[in-house]
Amino acid sequence: MRYIRKNQIGRLAAALFLCLLCGCAGKERQENIVILYTNDVHCAVDENIGYAGLAEYKKRMEQKTPYVTLVDCGDAIQGGTIGLLSKGEYPVQLMNRVGYDFAVLGNHEFDYGMERLSSLLEMAEAIYLDCNIRYTGDGENALTAVEPYRIVSYGNTDVAFVGVCTPENITSSTPAYFCDESGAFVYDFYGEGGGEAFYGQIQAAVDECRKKGADYVVVLAHLGTDESSEPFRSTDLIERMEGVDVVLDGHSHSVIPCQIMKDKKGEEVLLSSTGTELNHIGQLMITPDGLMTAGLLTYMEKDADTAAYVREIKDLFAADLQKAVGRSETPLRISSEKGIRMVRNRETAIGDFCADAYRAVSGADIAIVNGGGIRADLPAGEITYGDVLAVHPYGNTLCVVEASGQDILDVLEAANRDVLPETDDGENPVGENGGFLQVSGIRFRVDTSVPSTVVMDEDGMFVSCGENRRVKEVEILQSDGSYAPLDPKGTYTLASQNYLIKQGGDGLNLFMGHALLTDEGTPDYQILIDYIDSLGGVIGKEYARAQGRIVVE
Repeated sequence: MRYIRKNQIGRLAAALFLCLLCGCAGKERQENIVILYTNDVHCAVDENIGYAGLAEYKKRMEQKTPYVTLVDCGDAIQGGTIGLLSKGEYPVQLMNRVGYDFAVLGNHEFDYGMERLSSLLEMAEAIYLDCNIRYTGDGENALTAVEPYRIVSYGNTDVAFVGVCTPENITSSTPAYFCDESGAFVYDFYGEGGGEAFYGQIQAAVDECRKKGADYVVVLAHLGTDESSEPFRSTDLIERMEGVDVVLDGHSHSVIPCQIMKDKKGEEVLLSSTGTELNHIGQLMITPDGLMTAGLLTYMEKDADTAAYVREIKDLFAADLQKAVGRSETPLRISSEKGIRMVRNRETAIGDFCADAYRAVSGADIAIVNGGGIRADLPAGEITYGDVLAVHPYGNTLCVVEASGQDILDVLEAANRDVLPETDDGENPVGENGGFLQVSGIRFRVDTSVPSTVVMDEDGMFVSCGENRRVKEVEILQSDGSYAPLDPKGTYTLASQNYLIKQGGDGLNLFMGHALLTDEGTPDYQILIDYIDSLGGVIGKEYARAQGRIVVE
């Protein structure tokens, strides 16, 4: 039976924390197995540790043991200009250079569309693993290169790597990408039935690995630990599974050096996640006598060849990124002063700015921007083209529709269904939802004492909401600067981007099928540039703080 020893620091001086777990006795093997892991890199190729630091540390481990494997738990190729401008190719090339062995598909791996993803999978030297992807269409499956698991032999010890991706992919990427030409969903992730099909599929893969002789099973997951992801969190997986030794996780950007949990049968399982943007490298070690340790480390030495390769790629588009497009009298941030991400659960100044840009450029009555699509701060001082691309890295385009007041009430209710009275638990944000809307031309109050009555279907798409609502006192900005109550039977022009309006992103499908006044217009980053131009090239101090459009009580 496996048991826990007291926490020890061990030999890795750079580790922030290690926890230890004794597994089954290892077969004859003299060297340690070292599994390095990353998650949610989001194109941070030379920030923090960077790929050059990761490459150097991997090289150092390979000098100590022949059994080194590097894995990624999703969201590596999107989230920055190096991904946007190459549609994922440059990050994949860098991952090849560093030497990734396995990876899983995070929701943002799908952001360039299935056809492009298929090409990226062909470029990748890493084997992509996901056991819970299902294709039900009659055409060509773009994901045939994805495998459910791989078993690796390290001497006489066999370790199974099982890939798991979140059913939230459909709504947290672009829903239309998972559909055929008729609009019917042909890709899914076994998300129906409250988790029964999902966990049944994963358990079947784990059991198959055990039957094939796997001594250890390591799940590479892109699930996260956010409350809004229940019942598909990594913690839910551990509690509902058996036969898993370790879960390495991504998606929620959680920093989990090592957490020991109990599985369905009461056995201990290690859970770890590195955070985001290569702030840490994760390291799982299995010793010859079956001792498993997991922890996070920082490492600042760089591999010179990898660093040069990063510079070579960045130089291809550096001149364009450095062009000034304006300046700001104040920094606009997506996080609070203590580093808690706010843009997905509260009104923010940068959210106000983005939504104002959509409304100003479009001339619509109201503008809404999903908080999950606002990815970076804008600095005080000079603002470059690269700064703006970092805020809106997805290349979405402007859409404007006519919407009823009732549609607007419903989308606000859906967008605020996860909001909590507090924004964080002291370390991590809580009540987050990528579909939380930053708004312009409208204001309202959210009463968090009212339980959400929003109903979403098994694919995470909006269905309905009840009469008892938490979004109250909704008012529309008038031409004279005053506000008047929204009329549920009235008609308003509403601006957003194609991700939300046409594709139902984040499950907010209320405007799909509406007549489009603007269809796939200005790119999202250009909207921000045009708005800065309209302000005389200067973002003023009115954006130093959120302007009170969303009051959470």
